[in-house]
Amino acid sequence: MAIDLITRAQWQARAPKGSYDTIARTKGVKIHYTGGRVDPATVEDHDLCAAAVRGIQRGHMEGNGWLDIGYSLAVCSHRKVFIGRGLHHLPAANGAGLNSGHYAVLGLVGNSGLVVPPDGMLHGIRDAIEYLRKEGGAGPEIKGHQDGYSTDCPGPKLYAWVKQGAPRPVGTTAPATPPAKAGKAPPFPGRLLKYPPTTAGADVYSWQAQMRDRGWDLIPDGSYGPRSAEVCRLFQRDSTAHGWPLDDDGVVGTATWRATWERPTS
Repeated sequence: MAIDLITRAQWQARAPKGSYDTIARTKGVKIHYTGGRVDPATVEDHDLCAAAVRGIQRGHMEGNGWLDIGYSLAVCSHRKVFIGRGLHHLPAANGAGLNSGHYAVLGLVGNSGLVVPPDGMLHGIRDAIEYLRKEGGAGPEIKGHQDGYSTDCPGPKLYAWVKQGAPRPVGTTAPATPPAKAGKAPPFPGRLLKYPPTTAGADVYSWQAQMRDRGWDLIPDGSYGPRSAEVCRLFQRDSTAHGWPLDDDGVVGTATWRATWERPTS
């Protein structure tokens, strides 16, 4: 499966104050919202999303006295999934005595400011649910925080979506980070990114993320498989048609790597 994960290092998370309790599996997932104001500007500026997640972690650790952010994962409007406590770690956000039953997934909306979850966020929450099922032993249940706990969370908009079965939006395009501007490419990783066989690693993720940011339909997952090869070929053909000739081979070599960052986007 494909999911655009933001690691704790990438969102500059604080280290937990202790060790997590572990869970092997859960009944499913509970969906949350912040319960406060979320700046609508987060829809346009992804850096604000990371800052918001850091603020939530600070409030949970300093205000609630928890060892870390309470959520397993958090999802922003750009279909990006922030790793909170992550897989097989007991969350703290579902309520006392209830955390072992469900992973906790936050949608980055609140009760003021940004209150309606954009389609990109709904897609991202579905990505998170599928990831938790495949990798974390999550069961089939999809519930709101208010199911079994006295709270308004996850708010009327998200909860209505949960009650519908949390379907993926149909006929819409998920919001994305604005297209990347051309700039100097980072150093070539020293190996070809190609398929088959599947190539995996941080260099693959970096290339996929840049392609995504340029507007290509590719979700970074660090695994260069058939979809990455297909997008690479399309990019190579498009580059050649726009006066930046590249071999049409679906392989990210030195020329394609450089073009990924340096070829003008217009």
